[in-house]
Amino acid sequence: MIIKNKKILVTGADGFIGSHLVELLVESGCQVRAFCLYNSFGTWGWLDHVSDYTKNNIEIFLGDVRDPNGVKTAAKNCDLIFHLAALIGIPYSYHSPDTYIDTNVKGTLHVVQAARDLGIEKIIHTSTSEVYGTAQFVPITELHPLQGQSPYSASKIGADQIAMSFYTSFNTPVSIARPFNTYGPRQSARAVIPTIITQIASGKKKINLGSLQPTRDFTYVKDTAHGFLAIAESDKSIGEVINIGTNFEVSIAQTAELIAEMMGANVEFATDTQRIRPEKSEVERLWADNQKAKNLLNWQPVFSGIDGFKRGLENTISWFLDKNNLNKYKENIYNI
Repeated sequence: MIIKNKKILVTGADGFIGSHLVELLVESGCQVRAFCLYNSFGTWGWLDHVSDYTKNNIEIFLGDVRDPNGVKTAAKNCDLIFHLAALIGIPYSYHSPDTYIDTNVKGTLHVVQAARDLGIEKIIHTSTSEVYGTAQFVPITELHPLQGQSPYSASKIGADQIAMSFYTSFNTPVSIARPFNTYGPRQSARAVIPTIITQIASGKKKINLGSLQPTRDFTYVKDTAHGFLAIAESDKSIGEVINIGTNFEVSIAQTAELIAEMMGANVEFATDTQRIRPEKSEVERLWADNQKAKNLLNWQPVFSGIDGFKRGLENTISWFLDKNNLNKYKENIYNI
């Protein structure tokens, strides 16, 4: 599928990955309708901070994926839907799981139902590597068992199953993008890399973190956005779940030490008990097998391996060190 000049709806366009995807779609010549969470301030999330060129070439729709009528209204006259809107904070899901079911599961139902009713050409639904839970084998392929180790991951498993059920039941053209731990400019401080960077940038000598031993497959946000684009363009992706990851594993401790080294900071890392997940809920190991993405989409990460990780971190650190960006974060509190 050639997506240039296509009318595309992006839910969650105001978020971290969503805003980067919107920029890429505009650069690719698409007509973008950006679905942002309605709020009384009229803000567009991270889209308030993109270039004027991007702002002038998108249509903003303020709504809420929990409302089926709003979703269907937003999807009218669109050719494709990238569905990214979701609640993603794991700690917040421990005490407010009901909101995760409403937003992630029912919100996804509203998107695929609207797509089916309106005859949308393709829907790219966003999953997460958290659905795999702690790796039972590595690297993790798309055939790995799903484990709901947190209410968040359980809600995303439910959302994935709802999306795929519309493909199997109604032949709705659904593809599932399963990104591993995306990082980069604009990421929320609830994630570990911004947590480390913002604490160091503010001059702290004792950096508070959660568990240091888990490993992750960190994927730079531009690679993730290009992965989404590749899924949209490939007819082979329909009915498929596709990992978007780097096939490179690194621990949280190694990541923290690397960031401190790159920022020239002499700091110590301390375990903050309030940041520790319940023992059985912690995902100890994530490492993506990305061969399917290479085979089906001809996609592979540009920011790969340790060298690519360092380049991605360099870009991320540089963005956070801009005071206009750093001032948007509250590094002195635990963000959930």
